[in-house]
Amino acid sequence: MPQDYYSILGVERNADAATIKKTYRKLAQKYHPDRNPGNKEAEEKFKQITEAYAVLSDAEKRKQYDQFGDSGFHQRFTHDDIFRNVDLGDIFGGFGGEDLFSQLFGGRGRAQRRPVKGQDFSMQISIPLRLAVQGGERRIDYRSDGRVEQIKVRIPAGIETGARLRVAGKGGISPAGGPPGDLYLQVEVEPDPLFTREGNDLLVRVEVPFSGICLGTSVEVPTLDSPKRVKVPAGLQPGQKIRLRGFGVAASGRRPAGDLYAVIEVAVPKSLTADQKQLIEQLRDSGV
Repeated sequence: MPQDYYSILGVERNADAATIKKTYRKLAQKYHPDRNPGNKEAEEKFKQITEAYAVLSDAEKRKQYDQFGDSGFHQRFTHDDIFRNVDLGDIFGGFGGEDLFSQLFGGRGRAQRRPVKGQDFSMQISIPLRLAVQGGERRIDYRSDGRVEQIKVRIPAGIETGARLRVAGKGGISPAGGPPGDLYLQVEVEPDPLFTREGNDLLVRVEVPFSGICLGTSVEVPTLDSPKRVKVPAGLQPGQKIRLRGFGVAASGRRPAGDLYAVIEVAVPKSLTADQKQLIEQLRDSGV
């Protein structure tokens, strides 16, 4: 059953190390088995206050206890972890210190568990649309244990905003000698000035002169690599699309590559020469 170590010792949660030590020494002398022979209640109390002292007298253990609470702490620390490096010699002197400790606690603590790994960390990263679509590697800086570390992260092709990447072993250090935690990266894909994404397909807007729309032409369509020249059939309407198969989101595993769609727009000139204006007027007069 969860218990509060501060309550067991009868100290405030902000008590300093000297107060904790002084309080424990006083209680230990009161409940010491040598002063209470055959008293099982006193022996149990002595074990409780000694366990509380083993945790609260160690700065790192106390930090973990304060952060995770009694239940969370005992999921991370075994019985051996709690009493590791605990020195009761300066508390009891020759008054049955280590021998008593072995007698009361040796092999009688909580059941042994595999050391729990360290705390998992998480952070958000932003990546360009092109990297999200094609996949690749990205170097990121993150702070761990008070220092900044640069790591290389593999970005799988086709990743989307909201996805989470796991970087094994880059989380917190285990306080109990177990493996380190993991680093989880929350992905946000940045908008691109040219391309938008719909599933595994990409869309790009392409302007075509009015004459090309009417008579047919060819235009260069931007892709993630180099531009591709495609034919625009006569009479294609604004908003209609020309498909470039396989030029969308890169293939990954069993998923085939997506397509790129050139969305046709009419390029309206901002100004006309006198000849151009006359020709446009003639088209207007002819009903075009």
